Amino acid sequence: MSEPVRLIKKYPNRRLYDTKTSAYITLGDVKELVLKCEVFKVLDAKSGEDLTRSILLQIILEEESGGMPMFSSELLSGFVRFYGSTMQGMLGKYLENNMKTFVEFQSKFQDQSRSRYGNADNSHMQADFWAQFLNFQQPAMQSMMTAYMDQSNKMFQSMQDQLQIKTRTMFPFNPGDTTEK
Repeated sequence: MSEPVRLIKKYPNRRLYDTKTSAYITLGDVKELVLKCEVFKVLDAKSGEDLTRSILLQIILEEESGGMPMFSSELLSGFVRFYGSTMQGMLGKYLENNMKTFVEFQSKFQDQSRSRYGNADNSHMQADFWAQFLNFQQPAMQSMMTAYMDQSNKMFQSMQDQLQIKTRTMFPFNPGDTTEK
């Protein structure tokens, strides 16, 4: 049986209150909940509005402001450009699916690594493996996206051709015919 969703309330004074522990918590504590894969929801104490995404974005912002950022300015600019475009939903789903695949792959790799080498610290070996994997992944993803774009262009051209044919049959027009009917 799954645990109920942990409820965290955000008060107007910007403080977070964990209803499970009956104590105020920090963004760092919320980050720990994420790292432990605990299911939680952050609600505005007054309005009941779901603020979970906003809190998670705050955590990401803090992480990006510190030490080594994960996202380049170029990547973040690309994200901003997608907002409001017709591809916005597709990009979100694409990133979500790739993140799930990446996490599953990493988990399986860690399990295999533990079964082979025991519980010894093999983080150096994992880092080397991930570097090699990502070096392979980039050209593969680029090739896949190129094929996808080519296929999309062909489908779009086909749709335009079909639309022109249907338009011609619905509205026959002969520019050489100057006689009135």
